[in-house]
Parts: sequence; structure tokens; C-alpha cells
Amino acid sequence: MDFLMSGLAACGACVFTNPLEVVKTRMQLQGELQAPGTYQRHYRNVFHAFFTIGKVDGLAALQKGLAPALLYQFLMNGIRLGTYGLAETRGYLHTTEGTLSPARSAAAGALAGVMGAYLGSPIYMVKTHLQAQAASEIAVGHQYKHQGMFQALTEIGQKHGLVGLWRGALGGLPRVIIGSSTQLCTFSSTKDFLSQWEIFPPQSWKVALAAAMVSGIAVVLAMTPFDVASTRLYNQPTDSQGKGLMYRGILDALLQTARTEGIFGMYKGIGASYFRLGPHTILSLFFWDQLRFLYQKYTK
Repeated sequence: MDFLMSGLAACGACVFTNPLEVVKTRMQLQGELQAPGTYQRHYRNVFHAFFTIGKVDGLAALQKGLAPALLYQFLMNGIRLGTYGLAETRGYLHTTEGTLSPARSAAAGALAGVMGAYLGSPIYMVKTHLQAQAASEIAVGHQYKHQGMFQALTEIGQKHGLVGLWRGALGGLPRVIIGSSTQLCTFSSTKDFLSQWEIFPPQSWKVALAAAMVSGIAVVLAMTPFDVASTRLYNQPTDSQGKGLMYRGILDALLQTARTEGIFGMYKGIGASYFRLGPHTILSLFFWDQLRFLYQKYTK
């Protein structure tokens, strides 16, 4: 039940935040490995990107990749939050004195995130490909010609086998390790702090909401460079063996991005990342916390 509630909470958040994921993906691919000022900026900021995509690709394009996004969120966060929730319920994250251990919380969050992200990696790759697809006049990054999630998975599997389906999986793990450990550690620590100081009434939904807001800020700051690199690793063109033609791995992607685009290149799309990760973190953790509370309340 922990895994099911976690997956449903993440899917609920995803429905609202997927358009921001589309915008984030395109802004991260814009000007890939090009020096600032040498390329046309189709997307000047988050709001301009929304307007441009809606005008050129149509409003439906803002929900591109929704099917794989929902499936990925259910798999990844079902495993991630479910595993973390079990560890928390059984007391593994607390010291002998009963207080929350930030180190154990961060480690559990990272481990749970790795398991979920690696399993869902093929779905995340296809999601990235679909969200990057655009009309030629506003296209950024490599353009895959997938017709949908199942067609994409079938085509990649037939061409490159299981190895091709998990291309970029290892490169995407640092993003998840940092993001998941930061998210769950700051969420649990802030929630614990608010409860101890009795800032809000006991069991109030405001505790989870405030903790999720703090967590969202921390996640965006820590994860964005790795998110940019991960998006580019997944979306890069490949040779006949399924090997990436632009980057050898996550470190190479980070170094090439920093070298050609500067430090700000590593934070491309940070506005979209916050508008997406912030609400997604808040909604998913809030839904997760409330579903667990209701389940415990009505099953006792």
C-alpha cells in the first residue's frame, strides 16, 4: 500500500506539472554546446516558452510525453517514496533517542531514488525524446521521430536491445541521488523541526506543505546542473550500436557544458525547473503525506 500511495501521489502532481517539464526540457537543450550569443533563442524565459510552444506547436504540445511521464512517476516515486516510507515507519531513520538522523534520511533517500530511477530509466528517456519534439522553426536539440511511448520503446529495443533501452541510466543516477537525498532529507528534517516547535497544530496539513516548500527550493539548487546534463545525455543522437555521439557520460556532459556555455549553461532552465520541481515536490510530498495519514487513520 505504501508503494501504491506513493505512485498515485506522484502521478497526481505530474498531471499539473508536465507542461513545465516540457518547457524545462526544451530550455535545457536550447543552445546545446554553443557559446552564449551564437544561437537563436527560441525560448527567452519560462513564460515566453509557454507562449511560443502553444502558438507554434499548439496547446496540446504542452502535455507532450504525459503518458511516459505518468508511468515514470508511478514507477520511480512508487519505489522511491514507498521504500523511504517503509524505512521511516520502521524507525530506521531515527537515532536511539528517537530523533530524526539527517545522515540516515539522506542515505535512505538516495538509495530509494537510485532503485526507482534505474528501473524507470527507459521510460524517462522516451519522455525526454517526446517532449523535445517540436516544429522545425522552434526545435532544439536532436529530434527523434517517435510516434508514441510504446512505438519508441519497441523501436529502441529492436535496434539496440536492452542496453539501448537503458542508455544514459548510469548518467542519470547522480541527478537522482542528489535530488532524492536532498528532497527527502530536507522534507523530513523540516517537518520534524516544525512539529517539535509546534508552529502548526499537530497533524495539520500545513506542516507537510511548509516542509515541501522548503524541500523544493533545496532540490532545484542542488539538482539543476545534473538535470541539464541528464536531459542532454538521454536526448543525444546515437550511432548504429546505440552509443551516444556527443557525450561519453555525465562528467563529460557537465565539463563540455561548462566549457562551452559557462557556469550559467549548467543552470539553463532553472526557472522552469523551479516552477516545475517546486510545485511537483510540494504536490507529490503533500499528497503522499496526506494519503499515508488517511490510510493510517482509517485502517486502525
